[in-house]
Amino acid sequence: MMSGNFRSASVGWVVLVCLVPYRTLTSTDAAPICTNAQAGCHVLSLANLFDRVIQHSARMHGISNDLHSEFEQYFLPSKNQIGRVGRNCHTSTILTPNGKENAQRMAREELTEVILKLLVAWRDPLWHFHQNMAHHQHGFTTFSSDKALEMSDMVHELRKGVEKVAEKMQLLGMMSDSVSSQASSEALLPPDSAEWRLMKEYDLLYCFRRDSNKVQNYLKILQCRIVPEHGC
Repeated sequence: MMSGNFRSASVGWVVLVCLVPYRTLTSTDAAPICTNAQAGCHVLSLANLFDRVIQHSARMHGISNDLHSEFEQYFLPSKNQIGRVGRNCHTSTILTPNGKENAQRMAREELTEVILKLLVAWRDPLWHFHQNMAHHQHGFTTFSSDKALEMSDMVHELRKGVEKVAEKMQLLGMMSDSVSSQASSEALLPPDSAEWRLMKEYDLLYCFRRDSNKVQNYLKILQCRIVPEHGC
């Protein structure tokens, strides 16, 4: 039985999230967003594109952080069960810069590739987490299943938004055309693999919270290098 406090907090959070639609990232009411002056689309500046993807990444990380915290409180009430080491994150095979200074030294293409690879690697795990939670009937799993599905969609939308940013930078001559969004094969685990089964729900939420924070920080670093007038 889910406690009244959790139910009240969860409902309030769902209402708050629903008031902030995330599908505005790559489309508008008037026309779809594009990076050049194509017919029937809405052209955004590079600064505006960066603003959109960073706002979107902040919302995504906020949801991941809240869901991870709720999961801890509901399933791991003992502090002895929290803070375990040796997380089995499937994205550990994706090489990411260690610290802000190293990220700042990376080429624009390399940092953009890291962002895209992390996003590509997360959509399927979140979808399968949604499916697993949907099979259970108690309150938290229904709630977490809905949030996992939303995060899976947000990852997809953010990837498309980052691709728009990269395309715009390429058109402006700020980036080469060599950016790849393909994650390494090691980071795309089949759902029936032993590695997949080892990554339990709590570890999955922990790893996604970690990676969504990385994505948000890398986007901010990239924005400061490309559009420094934005208060960097």
